[in-house]
Amino acid sequence: MREKGKELIFITIGNLMVASGMYFFLMPNNLATGGVNGLGLIINYYLPKFPVGSLMMIMNLILFAVGFLIIGKAFGAKTIYTSLELSGMIWILERIWPLSGSLVNDMIIELIFGILMTGIGMGIIFYQNASTGGTDIIAKIINKIFNINMGLALLMSDFTITIMAGATFGLRIGMYALLGVIINSFVIDSVIEGFDICKEVVVISSNGDKVKKYIMDGLGRGVTIYLANGGYTEQTKEVITTVLDRREVIKLNKYIKGIDKEAFIIVRSVHEAIGEGFKISI
Repeated sequence: MREKGKELIFITIGNLMVASGMYFFLMPNNLATGGVNGLGLIINYYLPKFPVGSLMMIMNLILFAVGFLIIGKAFGAKTIYTSLELSGMIWILERIWPLSGSLVNDMIIELIFGILMTGIGMGIIFYQNASTGGTDIIAKIINKIFNINMGLALLMSDFTITIMAGATFGLRIGMYALLGVIINSFVIDSVIEGFDICKEVVVISSNGDKVKKYIMDGLGRGVTIYLANGGYTEQTKEVITTVLDRREVIKLNKYIKGIDKEAFIIVRSVHEAIGEGFKISI
């Protein structure tokens, strides 16, 4: 229950960032950068009586119903929670903080801030094994019916929405929206990789037993030991390897410096670690 609660908190934080980025920066400039939000923005242009938040909620409900019929029970509760919460947040922002236009009247700056906020928020959400629904569901339906790769199907759905945005709001805005879609994918990937980055530490020390004990008992991590021969000294020594997060690396370095100033340490970045103590393999 604690893990589930933690996931929902992170999803809510991610949704708040996505909703804020969309509402305060992208929507006032009609930057329909894909997704149900972009489609809602286009429909709102022709039917201004319908708020974007309400349109998002209606479209998500329709897409979930169609998704269950076509794909089956492939949608998790977290995705339903995420998509409806995001729609609700934008609907609330439209009610309590109505905007009459752009915040700073600079489309490039607002595109950058909007994409950074939505990209970071989506990265947080995707890292919790959830999604914002909408375009993901459309992509899954395309994948199911036409047997097209998911990545290509996702790009097709977002690209189609940006083309519609260009036809609705003009070529200039359509090109900005397409640029936003491209940048957004890089931001999301960078955020997810940032969460997953760990450090592989290799230690050769005359106090190897103490180092091993500290790693296992003090940091709660496992170690791997192998023997290596020095090319210059021709001495056989133990080589200790372990994988730690960034804070644990700092602690280990400080501990080793305190017991062996001549220890040899190598630290390498690891973009993903799967197994006990790290990400669980699915």
